[in-house]
Amino acid sequence: MQQAEIGIIGGSGLYHMPGFGDAHEVQLQTPFGDPSDAYILGTLEGRKVSFLPRHGREHKFLPTELNFRANIYGFKQLGVERIISVSAVGSLKEEHKPLDFVVPDQFFDRTRHRVDTFFGNGIVAHVGFGDPVCGEMAQVVHGACRTAGVTSKLGGAYVCMEGPQFSTKAESNVYRSWGADVIGMTNLQEAKLAREAEICYVTIAMVTDYDCWHPHHDSVTVEQIVSILVKNAENAQKVVKAAVSAMPNTRLCKCGSALAHAILTDPAKIPAATKEKLRLIVGKYLK
Repeated sequence: MQQAEIGIIGGSGLYHMPGFGDAHEVQLQTPFGDPSDAYILGTLEGRKVSFLPRHGREHKFLPTELNFRANIYGFKQLGVERIISVSAVGSLKEEHKPLDFVVPDQFFDRTRHRVDTFFGNGIVAHVGFGDPVCGEMAQVVHGACRTAGVTSKLGGAYVCMEGPQFSTKAESNVYRSWGADVIGMTNLQEAKLAREAEICYVTIAMVTDYDCWHPHHDSVTVEQIVSILVKNAENAQKVVKAAVSAMPNTRLCKCGSALAHAILTDPAKIPAATKEKLRLIVGKYLK
């Protein structure tokens, strides 16, 4: 039985949002270890949704420490078909101001220490990732930003860095020379694993400040940053609510069949333990 159809990854403020009802926690165990926290299930705008605080409710996990596989697999266990990911980012362009939202359609990988595939251990699969974000969901989220009165850009490149330190000015200026729009530390692995799990994925990138390339970067106070974080969280609640309300009931994209031609290993040669571990993800293709 499907316990949720839409998953939301973000901070704890999201599942305290107005209109979220029937809230209850589900603690899941996965073949890949423990997710970041319990999943908060409930209803929003008449849809079954599940929230997961990415860094745990106490914000206790570094970006590199996140168990991305367990987080995405847990959503798959709940029956989730779409994930809306909400995260704070730094701006790499003057036009993306603090309090603006960006709905990126591309990623650039600058991480080094992360596991970002469900495959291996006797099974090889290569999913297409040329368009890493679900275009259908991106349109819905961009429309939700308009509905909520939040300035947003549809499209753009998200640089995913390792962290936890922020960029050097040299790095920041290189990313700007590439034409990248925003920089963060978490969303790329989520997008890759969601694609492998055949779950639609979209990012709501909330601009907190300009990255260190900006001449006024060092003059921003802690109080200003906190104020922006609070306002961004309020806006995220409005956008998520509008997006859930506008989300089509039926998926017309190709995300739900991403593995159809991706598995290269002869099913007869895949170890039984690996088949069982990935049954939820690959079972329909390995009869």
